[in-house]
Amino acid sequence: MVDVRYDLAFKLYPYEKVAASAPVRHPVVIVGGGPIGMAAALDLGRKGTPVLVLDDHEGVGQGSRAICFAKRTLEICDRLGAGQTMVDKGVVWNVGKVFHGDERVFEFNLQPEDGHSRPGFINLQQPYFEKFLVDEIRKAQADGCPIEIRGRNAVIGLEQHDGYVAVEVDTPDGPYQLEADWLIACDGARSPTRDLLGLSFDGRVFEDNFLIADVKMTADFPTERWFWFEPPFKDSGASALLHKQPDDIWRIDFQLGWDIDRAKELKEENIRARVDAMLGEGAEYELEWTSIYTFQCRRMEKFRHGNVLFAGDSAHQVSPFGARGANSGVQDADNLAWKLDLVIKGLAPDSLLDSYSEERVYGADENILNSTRATDFLTPKSEISKVFRNAVLELAQNHAFARPLVNSGRLSLPCVYDGLSLNGPDALDGPERSRVGIACSDARLSDGFLLSKLQGDFTVLAINVEAPKIDAVNGVSLKTLNLKTSVDDPHRDVTSRYLGDASGAIYLIRPDQHVVARWADAEASDIETAMRIAIGQGA
Repeated sequence: MVDVRYDLAFKLYPYEKVAASAPVRHPVVIVGGGPIGMAAALDLGRKGTPVLVLDDHEGVGQGSRAICFAKRTLEICDRLGAGQTMVDKGVVWNVGKVFHGDERVFEFNLQPEDGHSRPGFINLQQPYFEKFLVDEIRKAQADGCPIEIRGRNAVIGLEQHDGYVAVEVDTPDGPYQLEADWLIACDGARSPTRDLLGLSFDGRVFEDNFLIADVKMTADFPTERWFWFEPPFKDSGASALLHKQPDDIWRIDFQLGWDIDRAKELKEENIRARVDAMLGEGAEYELEWTSIYTFQCRRMEKFRHGNVLFAGDSAHQVSPFGARGANSGVQDADNLAWKLDLVIKGLAPDSLLDSYSEERVYGADENILNSTRATDFLTPKSEISKVFRNAVLELAQNHAFARPLVNSGRLSLPCVYDGLSLNGPDALDGPERSRVGIACSDARLSDGFLLSKLQGDFTVLAINVEAPKIDAVNGVSLKTLNLKTSVDDPHRDVTSRYLGDASGAIYLIRPDQHVVARWADAEASDIETAMRIAIGQGA
């Protein structure tokens, strides 16, 4: 019998009995219907690759959990069709303020420049994020995209064979078997898939606990991220965080320390005592959801194991401060979907999927490094470390040089795949922000924004030069986007972000909008060679 472990915020895919039959083979099976699994399913289905999602519940669990969704995640969701709905519902913010006690240390702006279609961040409760992806899947299904979702279907057995995976699935009507050419595990930090395969999940558990409280209230606090070191309110712990969410919900985090009585701390009267101290006696609010979490930074050694691929928290786990969990997981899905689609269609070798593990392990290590540094700054491990931390906070109030040293959670940015195996040449003396391996920066055009024109295809971006006409390389389609800065770049965003001092450029851009290669000018053979590298066919 499939356990029901939590209450649902939205019931989105009610259980339906699967007809008994011999095991059916599916091209792709995704285990886990969270934000990562649904993003991968939507991306693959829109490309025409059949995908089956198995989730052990019938929808999205209650509680805000992930709330901060970064600009890059919104850009990926734009390509999937759900970005605007998320921005419309979410609380947009770019400004954060850092306090030490009751003194403001400094503030920062995550997006100080114009010319981007999306903000630095939105706050949106995870249940909404997941629901909007499922809503988009329903639209895609109506358009004929081959996506199926099965609720209350829990994977209880796995066996890898040569070229496929045998899967045993439990349901309220008993177990059944199916087969998958490829299985993507998006089943969270406690991944049953990982356990069934006997794979390790190594890293560090930090000796600290954080209380989360979702508080419903009407307040006139600005739409900003407020973070306190050694906050001035009574019994608030070593740090505190305040964020606004949709529907008049405010997210409050309190750092409690390591040796705590979790049951005691979760009692409503104790939570209310802390919230009252922050908001002031007499504040009117309702407690919507509460939880306690522990900082952990861990990852698998590699994210591909035969025909099983791991993404999101099942592959890597980071501390919540910095909003690196769900955001990096969506980037996993973005990286994996186009590669798996090409492999399934016979347009790229199986080995292309090794680059998924290579690139996303690289990204996970960057996230773990940043999260570990943030945790060590939040929780100094010695008196000397605390003296240093507090000296940095004091200096930062009046001296800009100290502000980059303050770490209340370095906020999520997309990983740059510097020096990795799918990169082609960087033959342009151009801006660092558009170098090979980086995710493309948005830019205002005379008729919209650049990223909206870079969809799920390989694209040649030609700026002020004539690109060779190439429709496909090794069967993989290639689109061309021609821009003339005199006509298409009224705000000089393209010039500053993609040309710098160069008069013209040609960029080759992957389906996930990362730069493969760039040149001042290029022959057809240059582009074809870089394309073959990017699809794992070598030079």
